[in-house]
Amino acid sequence: MTSGGKKQIKVGILGATGTVGQRFIQLLSAHPYFKIHALGASSRSAGQEYAKATKWKLNTPIPDEIKTKVVQECKPTAEGFAECGVVFSGLDHDVAGDIEESFRQSNLIIFSNAKNYRRDPLCPLIVPLVNPSHLSIIAHQKKTLGLEKGYIVTNANCSTTGLVVPLAALEKGFGPLKTVMVTTLQAISGSGYPGVPSLDILDNVVPHIGGEEEKIEWETNKILGGLNSSNTEFDLHVSEEGKYGRINVSATTTRVPVIDGHTASVSVKFRDSKPTIEEIQKAFREYRCEAQELNVPSAPPQAIVLHEAPDRPQPRLDRDLHNGACVSVGRVRPCPVFDVKFICLVDNVRLGAATSSIMNAEIAVEKGLIV
Repeated sequence: MTSGGKKQIKVGILGATGTVGQRFIQLLSAHPYFKIHALGASSRSAGQEYAKATKWKLNTPIPDEIKTKVVQECKPTAEGFAECGVVFSGLDHDVAGDIEESFRQSNLIIFSNAKNYRRDPLCPLIVPLVNPSHLSIIAHQKKTLGLEKGYIVTNANCSTTGLVVPLAALEKGFGPLKTVMVTTLQAISGSGYPGVPSLDILDNVVPHIGGEEEKIEWETNKILGGLNSSNTEFDLHVSEEGKYGRINVSATTTRVPVIDGHTASVSVKFRDSKPTIEEIQKAFREYRCEAQELNVPSAPPQAIVLHEAPDRPQPRLDRDLHNGACVSVGRVRPCPVFDVKFICLVDNVRLGAATSSIMNAEIAVEKGLIV
């Protein structure tokens, strides 16, 4: 039963044996809203018990109730999926598109970590600490596709997620942003398992991650933009309040020898205002979001943790704060080229991936979009 006395919602996990899939299992195994009902993976794993099909890489054991659960193929007709109130997808993008669409066409609800539908004009791109109001387009998505129940919601690229939370706090406090420059130092877990070869990443920084820069530059504007008055179209040029112009975003992405935790160095220029560093720090400290107001289970008590020490945040020390569901910010200081610069950190496999999908679904439950 849920905390409100309702029956737990059965959920499925696609890509259950992978890096993000394992996090889904870890985070959902004792969830108050959701109960794991079906696991999906490739045909190589299908038919095996989960403990035999996966190379478990987390520092907590496989939950006992999951070890012997039989893995299914990622098909909506596979055993168990038809009864699921929501299906979480941790699939790689090269297979996610067709599989997720087949589930949607079978009137199943998909919360996806893959990139395939992020640019789809019918699909909301949600960072749960920023823009759950974009879930309002779901009714239009279902109507357009002639579906009674099925829809797809995507969460953002892991680095974009860490960036847009502090940007949202700045917009909320001081109005439109004009330009953002960001350089990321991204953990190896962001490339999945087995990931980057050891001889490429040890004692090294790789100054290119295919497609990442374009994702950050484009996704930021969809997330911080708004919907039109009829909730049928995303406006990438203005916010819901109708006052924020398109943000010029320039990103450089690098891979570094860190296991979990994406760090970013960010510089921001405001469009109209010139807040002081003290005012900016206050805006970070006081930022609150709809997930917190709804008090969903995965919402952190602080969306942004502001660090005072000059050498924080650091991945090893700060990625576990609030169970990896917040963004850490530090080194807030004047920028001689723009207005302000700072460092931010996100746990790329929790808030940057599985936690975002789960929190998005929790919010959808509270909004009556999952029953």
